[in-house]
Amino acid sequence: MISFFKNKENNKVDDKNSFTKIAALLIHAAKIDENYTEEEKEIIKKTLIELGADVSTIDKLISNATVMEENSNQILSFTRETKDLPEHDKIKIIECLWKIIYSNNNADIYETNLMRRLAGLLYINAKTMGDIKEKIKKELIK
Repeated sequence: MISFFKNKENNKVDDKNSFTKIAALLIHAAKIDENYTEEEKEIIKKTLIELGADVSTIDKLISNATVMEENSNQILSFTRETKDLPEHDKIKIIECLWKIIYSNNNADIYETNLMRRLAGLLYINAKTMGDIKEKIKKELIK
């Protein structure tokens, strides 16, 4: 019997294309303030490795994602892969996004607007998004 419904809890990041799209989303967030730093690159690498990306190919993955992000004019194609992930993986990605945003101790209007849009696209409720934001803010801004 063919199942027409996906079991979202069993979806995992398991192919190069999915990792590339997630990396492109993270890179997009890092570039939105026009200041893509080495610290942000390291945050992205660490998150991708935590999600299961192959450490030996992480630089190639970031390179491919950078090209993908530069050639795209919308984030929708990057979020399709992410929205079907298990909740704990989506939370990890959201935490990474907030770490990227607050890596310079400030969130500008473009970054906060991006996060509001992503909350809807990734099916993250406003309370969860706010809780993650405050958690990361407390960790990073001292």
